[in-house]
Amino acid sequence: MTIGETTAFPPCTIWLTGLSAAGKTTIAHALAGALAGKGMACEVLDGDLVRQTLCRDLGFSREDRSENVRRVAQRCRQLNAEGVVAIAALVSPYRDDRDRARETVGNDRFVEVFVSTPLAVCEARDPKGLYKKARAGQLANLTGVGDVYEVPLAPELTIDTSLQTTDAAVEAVLRVIGGRAAA
Repeated sequence: MTIGETTAFPPCTIWLTGLSAAGKTTIAHALAGALAGKGMACEVLDGDLVRQTLCRDLGFSREDRSENVRRVAQRCRQLNAEGVVAIAALVSPYRDDRDRARETVGNDRFVEVFVSTPLAVCEARDPKGLYKKARAGQLANLTGVGDVYEVPLAPELTIDTSLQTTDAAVEAVLRVIGGRAAA
């Protein structure tokens, strides 16, 4: 399936998880554009944006990160119930939080996409200077440096943006959700 093909997908949640600067938000917005081009309603829930709105009262402790994921999963479930494709682009570093997000949304509507871009590539990109601050000891608990990232055990899709273009990543996601629609 290519980006230009016309196919309707049932409302679902695409959960993009990976390190900061892995390419989650870039993929999310490109995917939203492709879906909108097919006439589908979709909403991107980007980690930075939800921390300014839905989760502005939360920090970066393990508990706060878990609550962040819980709130986003609830919003995704609401969007799906309204017929909207939800695209969540969150670091969401803990496997059990992502599993709970899947349960909240519903396994049949949840598509976990692991953006597996290597840490060295993410650090080289570092658009917000987070890795530089973490390495200098100015930022504690940055995932991949001061805190763990628990790799998904069985994601529906794995994408490495150091090896794949954004268009190729979007096409891969569309194939996965298209395959689910056909099943």
